[in-house]
Amino acid sequence: MKKGILLLFLALFFAGCESMYPAVEKSKNLRVGMTKEEVLAIMGEPLTEESFCRPNIWFYYVETIWADGLNTEDECMPLVFVDGKLAGWGREYYNDYRRRPKYLPQLPGSN
Repeated sequence: MKKGILLLFLALFFAGCESMYPAVEKSKNLRVGMTKEEVLAIMGEPLTEESFCRPNIWFYYVETIWADGLNTEDECMPLVFVDGKLAGWGREYYNDYRRRPKYLPQLPGSN
């Protein structure tokens, strides 16, 4: 009987974890090169009212780090778009993207 209750509890716990942050599960269907419309169809609407939101960097809430009732950048999964196409997603990709120089000067003779 105790094993049955434990198994039921574990099944409900893990089922609840999966649905608690649906953006993580949905992101498994993303592919580089998707249009914004294709990403919207998979992921739904991104956060839009937060100060860290940008037109070409979408954020989806994925985990609770701070129990303050606010959506913070570190609790979200960023999706980066370049020229209207999905270039990459996730914290690691976003951090690498932010470190890239905005402007690379042309080298002499590289035209």
